[in-house]
Amino acid sequence: MKKTFLSTLLFCFAAVSTLAQRNIVDEVIWVVGDNAILLSDVEETRISAEMDNNPFARPYCEIPEQLALQQLYLHQADLDSITVSEGDIIRAVDERLNFYLQNFGSRENIEAQARKPYALLREQLKQTMRDNQRVQMVQRNLTKNIKVTPAEVREYFKNVPEDSLPFIPTQVEVQILTYQPEVSRQEVERIEERLREYARRVNDGESEFSTLARLYSQCGSARQGGDLGYNGRNQWVPEFANVAFSLNDPKKVSKIVRSEFGFHIIQFVDRKGDKVRVRHILLKPEIEESEFALGISRLDSVAADIRAGKFTFDEAVLALSDDKDTRNNHGLMVNTSEEDGSITSRFQMKDLPQDVARVVEGMQVGEVSKPFRMINEKGQEYCAIIRLKNRIPGHRAGITEDFQVLREVVLNERRERCLQNWIREKQKSTYVRINPDWRNCDFKYPGWVK
Repeated sequence: MKKTFLSTLLFCFAAVSTLAQRNIVDEVIWVVGDNAILLSDVEETRISAEMDNNPFARPYCEIPEQLALQQLYLHQADLDSITVSEGDIIRAVDERLNFYLQNFGSRENIEAQARKPYALLREQLKQTMRDNQRVQMVQRNLTKNIKVTPAEVREYFKNVPEDSLPFIPTQVEVQILTYQPEVSRQEVERIEERLREYARRVNDGESEFSTLARLYSQCGSARQGGDLGYNGRNQWVPEFANVAFSLNDPKKVSKIVRSEFGFHIIQFVDRKGDKVRVRHILLKPEIEESEFALGISRLDSVAADIRAGKFTFDEAVLALSDDKDTRNNHGLMVNTSEEDGSITSRFQMKDLPQDVARVVEGMQVGEVSKPFRMINEKGQEYCAIIRLKNRIPGHRAGITEDFQVLREVVLNERRERCLQNWIREKQKSTYVRINPDWRNCDFKYPGWVK
């Protein structure tokens, strides 16, 4: 029988109160395989979920089980020798910290919410992100062979009442034309001179590369001395990867590499199979405000000519846009699924870049926006205009126009069933011990208590 919310709340209160009465600062509440889950682990997860605006309804029941499931997946990740890119972890941590900064306003407020120093929070987030990404990779490996045919999708939804079909919120299709402000020759020379000096200091033995990276690099990896961990060639942009994979002497520093992220120098650390580990120092050139003003002015003129019918948005994109990802696609922005890599031109408003979403909100279909400044996922700031190509009002999914959505529903159900079966089998062969104070829960997977 399901417990009421009140009974669950009383259990949570009783569990914490009992520990307080015993004057226990921390204790082992679960053991899964060789790994212990501590009360402090539960509290850390609870606070983190609240900071992410995603609190648990029953934290002292849900969180221990979630941590136990994580241990099953991480054990499998160890067996499969699954590693993740340190660069991806750093980017994920930076995104999370930026989210906190927007929500809480300052580092001091973040520390108050997290109940720990900012530096410690960053280090703990790195481990959390690393664990999460390894878990996701295990899940993808377990479900990668699951397929679904169009006939199976149609059969699945054949007798589903219309009011039970998935509801799809309003979606939009957006075209974008971008202008990347020029970096002055003087700024390029300033950046290159600094990097040459750093390289000289390392090559002459005056300074450690990692020390200079911590002091001067403008990449999130600076805190790790510029260390990006082990990465395959396709995990970096080609300009960076070509140089990184050509290095083999850890005592020498590469030539200056220019990429879409800025200017780099690279130091070889180690190589394992088809992966290489390097450090780098990244310097980003500063663009003068006058260049942004020039970009806004030029795009304002382009938008006016489009509205006057002198040429179409599509033609303007092909001739003028600096965005290589959309230029040959009539400027159409694409939404890529993190699950299976499928691509669509339709975005829910929450999935658009924030700067674009703010502009789209008040636009009519076919309208061309005023120029605005935006920052892309690579941290680059540039100028843009957009055209709202289409707006699809919220509706119940249909088998013809929303086939991909319905296909994803069927796929996700089969993936979930596969993972559930895997977990149940793992429970049978994994040692689990739960502190008696923490057993009084309706677990999603009852096989924990044997």
